[in-house]
Amino acid sequence: MNNVQYVNIGHSGLRASAVGLGLMRVAKKSDADAAQLVATAIDHGINFFDNADVYSQGQAEEKFGAALKIAAVPRDQLVIQTKVGIADKRYDFSKDHIVAAVNGSLERMGLDYVDSLLLHRPDPLMEPDEIAEAFLQLQNQGKVRQFGVSNFNPMQVALVQQAVPMHLIANQLQLSIMHTGMIDFGMHTNMADPRSIDHDGGILEYSRLHDMTIQAWSPYQYGFFEGVFIDNPKFPKLNDKLHELAAKYGSNVNALAAAWILRIPANMQVIAGTMNPERLAEVADIDRIKLTRQEWYDIYFAAGNDLP
Repeated sequence: MNNVQYVNIGHSGLRASAVGLGLMRVAKKSDADAAQLVATAIDHGINFFDNADVYSQGQAEEKFGAALKIAAVPRDQLVIQTKVGIADKRYDFSKDHIVAAVNGSLERMGLDYVDSLLLHRPDPLMEPDEIAEAFLQLQNQGKVRQFGVSNFNPMQVALVQQAVPMHLIANQLQLSIMHTGMIDFGMHTNMADPRSIDHDGGILEYSRLHDMTIQAWSPYQYGFFEGVFIDNPKFPKLNDKLHELAAKYGSNVNALAAAWILRIPANMQVIAGTMNPERLAEVADIDRIKLTRQEWYDIYFAAGNDLP
């Protein structure tokens, strides 16, 4: 049963589920449980899987590779992404590191290629021409099909993009109902209140202008990994509104929180990091949710936000 819609990531031709499974915590699962999680994702139309070489020091990629073997899903039905660039106590975008990191990721996952590779966090020592050399080598070897970034501001994206010949298709950024800085800033332009402070360089508008899909990480968290806001007594108004709309649409609050992000017309993806198959199935149940403009704003207000 396919419950999710699909997006063309960065207009690249990669057809991926709008809800993806983030694998940061999968190393804690048994091989069998990880395979069940992958199978649940596939059963609910989720074909996009996001990993990183730094997650559990490579063990997340190893566990995902083991799960793929057990689940026996044809490779061409999956869109697999990983991230590289975080080294021991530093970031490293050197050609040697990027190439070696990708080779390590492929070996751990038991794959010949990944569909998408992201540079994980901006490296102030990055040399764009060296990144371009690494990307071209990996693409020419058939090891990486598409490229993007994670946690970059617009000028950092532009710096890399001017050197690499391939279009950067995605930027993975923190975004949730309770983490809306890139949205708040746009509405509080030309003001002096706290919400007018631009922490992101206009990344939402930049991404839309340059056909880059925003992949929302921590879509259920408030703060920086402080906890989930779903059914959290700290946020009664927000949860009341989510439950109200979930009942209206015959869905659930996890799907509502994802649908709120996907309602933003920026070719969004939601990276759900749950390791619970039942909850993942709930997140995927978004096909019947068509938030109106007023409902989107009502959720925004219930989270404690305002308009100028």
